[in-house]
Amino acid sequence: MLTGLCTTQIIAWGILYYAFPVLSARIAEDTGWTTTSVTVAYSAGLVVSALLGIPVGKILDRRGPRLVMTAGSILGVLGLVTVASAANYWIFLTGWLIAGVAMAGNLYPPAFAAVMRWYGHRRVFALTVITLIGGLASTVFAPVTEALTGAFDWRGVYLVLAVVLGVVAIPVHGLVLSRPWPAEDRGPRDHDDAETSLTDQKHSDTAYARRVMRSPAYLLMTVGLTLGGVSMFAAMINLVPMLIDRGVSSSLAAWILGLGGLGQVVGRLFYWAMERHLSVVARHMWIYGLLAVSTAALAVDATNPVWLIFIAMVAGVGRGISTLLKATAITDRWGPRAYGRLSGVFNAPVMLSIALAPALGAWLAELLGSWELMYLVLAGIGALAMVALIFSVPGRSPSAEQPQ
Repeated sequence: MLTGLCTTQIIAWGILYYAFPVLSARIAEDTGWTTTSVTVAYSAGLVVSALLGIPVGKILDRRGPRLVMTAGSILGVLGLVTVASAANYWIFLTGWLIAGVAMAGNLYPPAFAAVMRWYGHRRVFALTVITLIGGLASTVFAPVTEALTGAFDWRGVYLVLAVVLGVVAIPVHGLVLSRPWPAEDRGPRDHDDAETSLTDQKHSDTAYARRVMRSPAYLLMTVGLTLGGVSMFAAMINLVPMLIDRGVSSSLAAWILGLGGLGQVVGRLFYWAMERHLSVVARHMWIYGLLAVSTAALAVDATNPVWLIFIAMVAGVGRGISTLLKATAITDRWGPRAYGRLSGVFNAPVMLSIALAPALGAWLAELLGSWELMYLVLAGIGALAMVALIFSVPGRSPSAEQPQ
């Protein structure tokens, strides 16, 4: 099952998410649509994916991942075929909205739900493996997508990718996720007053979560992670069109994007050392500071391949570790109590910011008339994210039960 999920994660991320930055400039050139409008359609799909997170999560809890991920794969094929065959912009937009539904059923959350329930005490190992393999999606599919453009136009590339997604993901999800879905462990119920105790505990956890969510630390954490998402993903998704406009070959631009994905994997491999030797504040300062600096470096009008690859990999290291910082944001500050509620609330604006970031970046570049100015603005947003996150850690121990 783990092998199957790793295979479908790298394919789903590579095809539904990372192929677009490689093809966006070609789509705009071929259709006559602006780069901003093309990116807005893609971002609309990401918004749909973010908004569907909660209802898809409920289905996962009740039914398991087989239905969600198999249906998501089918919809992914349908969405890509619609994008590839779009005769006008509105059909193109519709295709990305369908692809957004597919992303909600294909990317990390359903895969994480599967291993959390099926792998028990080995779930951390399984999550780590899936995250590491998923991080290679851009490393594999950015160059592959660019290579396909040598034989096909952008429509043909998306049709080929749709076939790959359908041939691999649909049967794998249908077969390897077929085991019985275990009941959720809700703890012991050994006493007559178990229901009352559980109800009291639920009310207590709800009140506790509300106090935490009203605390300045929680608000600053949410603001910081939201701004960080905008800065990171607007910079990444607009990287290829920016480099092509600067005069870099489309092939090299695709490799630069792909090697950024390799940087993500490298960063995740060494996160354990950071967690062991650095405080929560220091981890956020170094990683989000690194992201702000690497984004600012992209504002330098340079075309040297060594320099661009170095910056892309540095940014990738930051993105890779920031994913783990986000996953542990609640437990690092307040411990595991009411984790689901606290993480679910802050994740909503963070995921929406990531969804809107590509369109925001393209719009800023058009408004400012310069990719370089756009990247400087994004670097400033990243710096604000770092400051907010530094001050988002409560003064007491993260395991303390009361919010600061």
